[in-house]
Amino acid sequence: MKTLIIVTHPDIENSLVNKRWVEELNKYPEKFTVHQLYKVYPDGNIDVIAEQKMIEEYDKIVFQFPVYWHSCPSLLKKWIDDVLIYGWAYGSKSGYKMSEKKVTLAMSAGVDEYEYNPGEKYRYTLKDLTRPFDLTFEYVKADYQPFFAYYGIELDTSPEWIEKSVPLYLEFLESF
Repeated sequence: MKTLIIVTHPDIENSLVNKRWVEELNKYPEKFTVHQLYKVYPDGNIDVIAEQKMIEEYDKIVFQFPVYWHSCPSLLKKWIDDVLIYGWAYGSKSGYKMSEKKVTLAMSAGVDEYEYNPGEKYRYTLKDLTRPFDLTFEYVKADYQPFFAYYGIELDTSPEWIEKSVPLYLEFLESF
């Protein structure tokens, strides 16, 4: 079964890593469905029913985004708030439509990984900072898996650094 990749990048055309990942994922339409929220909903008005129906079609879902202010871009938060609603995602006998679906995150982070540690600049690990996702997907009974992160893009924007991320991401997706 194909994997749904929900990409949330507010400026994908000027992205380095996320844009490159999307280009690569699009080479494998038999494996991946790429769904770009900012392209589908440039006005931020999410078609909740369409999103829910799409989610129901997949057993594996990846939320891909750049780390923004130690979290996700705002449209992804809005998507979670709008789509994962009572009666569909949780709270009723007919709810829990994400139950047992494998869910994970794929993030690009600007700084080096060591900076996300106690005693360093950002004090918290990316795992600590993504706990709200962990709790959200646990609440809707999804099978939340460890995330993928590619660090250091603010420090090295060379084509070699960006290309280095591609096989790592694909390997992660294959193991997911």
